[in-house]
Amino acid sequence: MNEPEMLRAPASDVRHTTAVGDYLAWLERHRGLTFTDYRDLHRWSVTDLDGFWTSIWDCFGVHAHTPYDRVLGRRDMPGADWFPGATLNYAEHALRSGEKTPGDLAVLGRSQTRGPKDLTWEQLAHQVACARAGLRRLGVGQGDRVVAYLPNIPETLVAFLATASLGAIWSSCAPEFGARGVIDRFSQIEPTILLTTAGYRYGNKAIHRRDEVAAIRAALPTLRHTVHVPYGPGELPDTVSWDDLLAGPAEPGFEPVPFSHPLWVLFSSGTTGKPKPIVHSHGGILLEHLKNHSLSWDLRPGDRILWFTTTAWMMWNALVSGLLIGASVVLIDGNPIHPDLDWQWRLAEETGATLMGASPGFLMACRKEGLTPAADHDLSLLRQIGAAGSPLPPEGFHWVREQFGPDVLLNVGSGGTDVCSGILQGSPLQPVWAGAISGPCLGVAATAYDEASHEVTDALGELVITQPMPSMPIYFWGDLDGSRYRGTYFAAYPGVWRHGDWVRFSAATGSCTVAGRSDATLNRGGVRLGTAEFYRVVEELPEVDDSLVIHLEDSASGPGELLLFVALHEGAHLDDALRKLITTALRNALSPRHVPDSIHTLPAVPRNRTGKKLEVPAKKILLGAAPSDVASRDTLADPAALETFAALATQRTSSEATR
Repeated sequence: MNEPEMLRAPASDVRHTTAVGDYLAWLERHRGLTFTDYRDLHRWSVTDLDGFWTSIWDCFGVHAHTPYDRVLGRRDMPGADWFPGATLNYAEHALRSGEKTPGDLAVLGRSQTRGPKDLTWEQLAHQVACARAGLRRLGVGQGDRVVAYLPNIPETLVAFLATASLGAIWSSCAPEFGARGVIDRFSQIEPTILLTTAGYRYGNKAIHRRDEVAAIRAALPTLRHTVHVPYGPGELPDTVSWDDLLAGPAEPGFEPVPFSHPLWVLFSSGTTGKPKPIVHSHGGILLEHLKNHSLSWDLRPGDRILWFTTTAWMMWNALVSGLLIGASVVLIDGNPIHPDLDWQWRLAEETGATLMGASPGFLMACRKEGLTPAADHDLSLLRQIGAAGSPLPPEGFHWVREQFGPDVLLNVGSGGTDVCSGILQGSPLQPVWAGAISGPCLGVAATAYDEASHEVTDALGELVITQPMPSMPIYFWGDLDGSRYRGTYFAAYPGVWRHGDWVRFSAATGSCTVAGRSDATLNRGGVRLGTAEFYRVVEELPEVDDSLVIHLEDSASGPGELLLFVALHEGAHLDDALRKLITTALRNALSPRHVPDSIHTLPAVPRNRTGKKLEVPAKKILLGAAPSDVASRDTLADPAALETFAALATQRTSSEATR
């Protein structure tokens, strides 16, 4: 295996100029621990769980209303019991940074629906206190579920923190979801309060949501009240207004809850079945995000984090946790490429972002369009660019380096809704390798297993986690006997978390590459091929904008059928010359096994709303499943994107019938 090219070594002054450097100094001063490099530090973080996680607790000054009895009551997976005895509150930690700088901005809201809406730390704390009092007047108490059908705006953040301060449980869906997708999620957790808006703007288009809200309310019999947040066009009947919710006397307060008390319910994408209601805890998310945001993302008080997301994606939850570190958060709502690809870079300049997050697809699109963001904008405050959601090919790494030079760290990560954080990621203490992720995150005992549960390096294997971490879900809502939870993560390797990604770890560098979802990995004649390898080669061709590859296995253990689907650049045509160009590129860059048996065009590659390609649903449709049975239209970025596969499945069935 060829090792990736190192694009950036850790800076020589990393121990004196970064948050992870401050942490290393703290460990030496308070624990007498010294570490030579990141791999040494990581090894300690996953072998001394008590020592590592108490160091996060103490270094970042976690405030407990009652102390913990021990770090781990039970160490088994599933069922690890973290910090039993401790009571605390996530929202209290999110707002405490503002006590030192109350007049500084905590929230910068940017939108295509209205003008800028910013909140200082003092204003944020006041609004949270008012919303907390308003929710209490509506009868909300500890354990109640409060749900939001709202965009990524300051009011959503205020409502979440108010909910958490009461010990109530939060969940949110983005308003671009249709009623069916929202009902499929919220009905599982039986909410008492719904916060929503009548509409919004997406680019230059007004989107009305009155009918969807009416359908959602009708389908949730446990709702006691609906709160209308005035944002887009229109009003909503029979609702409590946002202004009325915040009216009246209010005093700040934070309900102490056990470490494992539910904080929020996140939902899986729903592209492979009914969305799973994944429950995370106050303490687990608090510790994980303090660690991640400081030691990986290098956030410090006064920094600003900009990461385009919707309220349906776990990146929203990670984004707002920037407040835990004392960083300001930039909340963006609208079309991410309206009026053009440069809009997000302009926002980064306007808001003074020090960390900007982006999808790999966005970075590659900027590269393909020839954007020069560092030359065109004053991004001198930017220290780190984060990328997550799908693999970033080496060309994307080189583009970021060419644009921003060695002083801006490109941090590519992979994690997910399941742990609401990164599993694999970079940090200022790690090298950057072209086309690879720098390594496992601190406190995450990530490795690769083969089918016999043996650890493998320099070969593809299942991504697993062998030790518990605090932000693993405490349970799935409604999964009373835990069978769905165990079946999702622990069926393949009992006592070991199987994440569902196909990954290769390098023994020499410690870096890793994610080859795609393991349930979408191609098994061509007994040789496993990662889908990401295909996409890197095919999408580098100027004629191809996007692609999807699917392998239909042979029941007789033959090579099966390899199908490649391409969305072409405007003006390009899938003629014999382009077919030959694609197959030659795959054969030369990868191997003859990677050459598809057939190539097809499609208007758009099916993706979910977070940008992930839907290989498994497309494959199921080709094998005869109905599109409605494999993916809710509300989970799709383009609801019509799976129709091509349904039409092709019909054609294939007809052809086989006439043979």
